[in-house]
Amino acid sequence: PYREGADFVRGYPFSLREGAPTAVSHGLWLNIPDYDAPTQLVKPLERNTRYVDAVMTVPNGTLFPMCGMNLAFDRELIGPAMYFGLMGDGQPIGRYDDMWAGWCMKVICDHLGLGVKTGLPYIWHSKASNPFVNLKKEYKGIFWQEKAIPFFQSVSLPKECSSVEKCYLALAGEVKSKLGEVDPYFIKLADAMVTWIEAWNMVNSPGEKPAMTSLPNATSK
Repeated sequence: PYREGADFVRGYPFSLREGAPTAVSHGLWLNIPDYDAPTQLVKPLERNTRYVDAVMTVPNGTLFPMCGMNLAFDRELIGPAMYFGLMGDGQPIGRYDDMWAGWCMKVICDHLGLGVKTGLPYIWHSKASNPFVNLKKEYKGIFWQEKAIPFFQSVSLPKECSSVEKCYLALAGEVKSKLGEVDPYFIKLADAMVTWIEAWNMVNSPGEKPAMTSLPNATSK
């Protein structure tokens, strides 16, 4: 990753020596690995003990399975893209919410020239989730990800999308038109993505902030 005063080897383009603002820092973890349910079932005793003292830039055009366990992001740079999806209770899929946010975020960061780092700092993960419960949550996602990953690898955002909000709305439209063919759930998810941006803009408008008691599920203090 770029650092102030860093030296570069011969042949490194001068146009790339200025670095990019870091929008997301994706830390890693030791001990219990973050496996999907099928892998949990066949490797119940597997533990991650390898510590790498490094921070790496996730290359432009490369996706990764973002985990929300050890995550920091710059709210001003990428906040509108960090919606963890319409998943969980009452939905046909779970345990893909952080990864969905990561795929959306990475496509937008690549488009806007923002940086994403992974590596340090580490945390100690000691609470293993139940693989049988996880399998119920992940079952459809295991099949759907075979379509979702190629979608995110190939999706292209219009040049006029110059803000995270515009990028996210354009991405929601692509989700509806392309992944909506996979399952109607993605149409509902795309609509939720639009609603998320509407809520973000309402709460973060430069004018007077709405009273929290006027928002769903809000409590006054």
